[in-house]
Amino acid sequence: MSDPSALTSLSSALAATVAAAAPSVVSVHSHRSRASGFVWKPGLVVTADEALADEGEVMLAFADGATRPAVIVGRDHTTDVALLRYDGKEVPAAPLVGNAPPLGALAVLVAADQGTPVAALAMVAKSAGSWRSLRGGDIDARIELDTRLRHSSEGGLVLDAEGRAIGMAVRGPRRTLVIPAATIERVAARLETHGRIARGYLGAGLQPVRLDDGLGAMVMSIDKNGPAAAAGLRQGDVITSLNGEPFRGMRALMRELGPGSVGAAVDVAALRGGEPMKLTLTIGERPA
Repeated sequence: MSDPSALTSLSSALAATVAAAAPSVVSVHSHRSRASGFVWKPGLVVTADEALADEGEVMLAFADGATRPAVIVGRDHTTDVALLRYDGKEVPAAPLVGNAPPLGALAVLVAADQGTPVAALAMVAKSAGSWRSLRGGDIDARIELDTRLRHSSEGGLVLDAEGRAIGMAVRGPRRTLVIPAATIERVAARLETHGRIARGYLGAGLQPVRLDDGLGAMVMSIDKNGPAAAAGLRQGDVITSLNGEPFRGMRALMRELGPGSVGAAVDVAALRGGEPMKLTLTIGERPA
């Protein structure tokens, strides 16, 4: 027979882990959206950008029943990290740790629903290296949990078996994804200081077109003060490659226009009136 005391000990340990983290977790109400978040620093809450409404006021509900209005400090669609600021209440911050959990490890999700703490137990279904999101964000580790995520739990804290906060839970295409601590620290710090994450900017409206030997991007519009115009691109030109790599679609292009791309010089191959041409374009910073 199994030892019932072992199960009791595990249950008690899980309950204690959740209780320790719960005061740092908040409900985030924005327009018709309900999500979770956690206190990253005094007066600052991290939540999931995707779960945050695009307009309207933001309210925070804390575990003790208190509510506070919040303002959006900044948000980064590419990494799903948003930063909120509130005043007038002292709440313990949740210290983040950078260690990715091993495959098969237990994880605990602590979130909030209408201010009430909620919890779920999960297993790490995938733990791999860094990756780039479809929107072009650099994520420091690929962590997936074998659990479905309630809408109100998106933005909640994910804890490892030792009770350490390793990241934020967000909705993935099939499983719950974890935005790891290293990504949150990097992006939130930038949002706190600058209010935004720099993104690359070509200064041209592009439309994918089918060519005989693949895809191209037709220049549909030009920002007369943007990088494309400065490089000599014109409306009607068709971009065929960047730095020798064939154009593979708009999603692939957007992934390449991350923060590290600003200021980089790119060799552009294009067609003008069916004739090949080459030019060099220096990527700018996307206007706010």
